[in-house]
Amino acid sequence: MNHSLHITTQRLELLPCCLEVAQAVVAKNKSEVEKLLGVRVPDEWYTGEVLDIFPMYTQMLIDDPSQLGWGVWLIIHIADNTLIGDLGFLGKPNEQGTTEMGYEVISAYRQQGFAFEAVEALVNFAFTQPQLKSIVSHSPNDHVASIRILEKLGMQQVERNENLIKWELKLESR
Repeated sequence: MNHSLHITTQRLELLPCCLEVAQAVVAKNKSEVEKLLGVRVPDEWYTGEVLDIFPMYTQMLIDDPSQLGWGVWLIIHIADNTLIGDLGFLGKPNEQGTTEMGYEVISAYRQQGFAFEAVEALVNFAFTQPQLKSIVSHSPNDHVASIRILEKLGMQQVERNENLIKWELKLESR
């Protein structure tokens, strides 16, 4: 994937999080993140689960800049010029052509279709990459909104335990 990546949907812009922005996030330098992106970054975004992976993600980009696009993407609400969430993958596809996907939208922007709009656009884009054969994702058993998004995407439940459902979407089933 190249460095001029970005995806625009009807209401959103999706940007792969570059090393400079990732380093500012790890440093908890909100004003630098806002300056680099040219958008407002709500405080709530900094409480999200994605922040736990930023140190690892930053190192991933340092070790292999071609991972850009296979890691964290930022969800920008165009009309509000605001960072409303993130989504992405846990790295390039493995030998079987599989990568794992996750996503999160801040509370003020939930229940409005933004997560589905973003996830669908990124999945469609990712499946244009020749090495990708399938995407897996995990959702809590009781997270109705997340389950609905994954079902709407056409993902199939492949495993389930008392806490999590594992989902998969294969290229050939699209």
